[in-house]
Amino acid sequence: MRILTSQGELDALYDQPLEPALAKETDHLTSAYRALVEASPFVVVATKGRGGLDCSPRGDKGQVVFVEDDYTLLLPDRRGNNRLDTLHNIVSCPDIGLIFLLPGKQELLRVRGTAQVVVDDALAQTYSVDGKQPKCFIKIAIGRVYFQCGRAVLRSGLWSNASPVDGLPSAGQMLKQASEDFDAETYDAALAERQKGTLY
Repeated sequence: MRILTSQGELDALYDQPLEPALAKETDHLTSAYRALVEASPFVVVATKGRGGLDCSPRGDKGQVVFVEDDYTLLLPDRRGNNRLDTLHNIVSCPDIGLIFLLPGKQELLRVRGTAQVVVDDALAQTYSVDGKQPKCFIKIAIGRVYFQCGRAVLRSGLWSNASPVDGLPSAGQMLKQASEDFDAETYDAALAERQKGTLY
């Protein structure tokens, strides 16, 4: 095994990127990139803080992230587990990365930039769902945005596998392995109804 310790060693392993791979990157939303953001119900948010790096999934009905302008995005912070990992990270380090997934589409959209946690009563009313207002928003200043080619989605068969994978552990089973005294059966039995009642 050889450990690479320089960018030169790494670059020597690969061909130069083709022109389209470089041309697709912009510092703002084009109309095409805006369309992808507005169509995406799911985004993965990457942040870093005192505890290191973190990735958090966010999903919503129809659209998960909203466009304020071609350089600015808004992500309402919907109800979650109150760990606040992403929000704590942003408060201590503004760097952020996003990957938008669009059901049935091979290409993804990647955004990186800086973020702030903001509270705004008018925005909270505008972006309420089922009468539930987000407590705050992640406001993202776009630094770079580009689409990711479909190879990863094609290789994984992400949208072609209609049925879930059998034999995987339940949420309760995962919790029990992390905390031995946890009551997995009771947790799993109530999970679907609890999630339905606490989405927002």
